[in-house]
Amino acid sequence: MSLIKPFAGLRPVASRAGEVLAPPYDVLNSAEARAQAAGNPVSFLHVSKPEIDLPPDTDPYADAVYAQGASNFRRLIESGALQRDPGNYYYLYRLTMGEHVQTGIVAAASVAAYDANTIRKHEFTRPKKENDRVRHMEALNAQTGPVFLVHREDAELTALLRETLSTEPEIDAVAAGDVRHQLWVVREPAVIDGITHAMERLGVLYIADGHHRSAAASRVAAARNGADGADYFLTVIFPHDQVQILDYNRVITDLNGLS
Repeated sequence: MSLIKPFAGLRPVASRAGEVLAPPYDVLNSAEARAQAAGNPVSFLHVSKPEIDLPPDTDPYADAVYAQGASNFRRLIESGALQRDPGNYYYLYRLTMGEHVQTGIVAAASVAAYDANTIRKHEFTRPKKENDRVRHMEALNAQTGPVFLVHREDAELTALLRETLSTEPEIDAVAAGDVRHQLWVVREPAVIDGITHAMERLGVLYIADGHHRSAAASRVAAARNGADGADYFLTVIFPHDQVQILDYNRVITDLNGLS
């Protein structure tokens, strides 16, 4: 079983990508998501934070929330805002924030590799958040948020991607916070095979963010015995020398009796 494989992406049409773009589900609280998505029926927040379409006092873990997310997801597909590619591809995804640029590979990664710790984790997960992601995946029958992985920088892989990145991206949009999102589709069989083999050669991937999403994907795969594509999960994989580790500052207000 390959560490990663190409897949047929369900992605925004280029003309509407700027409208669909939204922060990850756990970046905004419900009130912030409701405000950001106001007046924009195709914002992906309607899928990732579906409680925004229900009364403000709705429990975000209520059954109705997951049902609403599934309904909103179907609506985005039926409206044509999201379309599925006709073949199995890799995607190159570039984020530009100020002077910082990082370019990764969007791929389906092996749940078996995650379970075997070949895709390595560094955090414990909280059952409530993990259960939430399981219920969201099951309700939508989809993984809608990629796990952020890191691979060791590799000159051969970088060279392999250079030609694709020299072409015009298929999606080029600026989201809230002035972050530019660009996407290229890798359709050439030789490049697809080269990416797969390069990752096999590197051997190990590391989770930077998305421990609850990956743990939930593993649980869904086990429940489905790997059927319906559940033996792989959605990821974007960046080389380690391009990513930034930003401060996660905390304030200590009580030493709990310690000096």
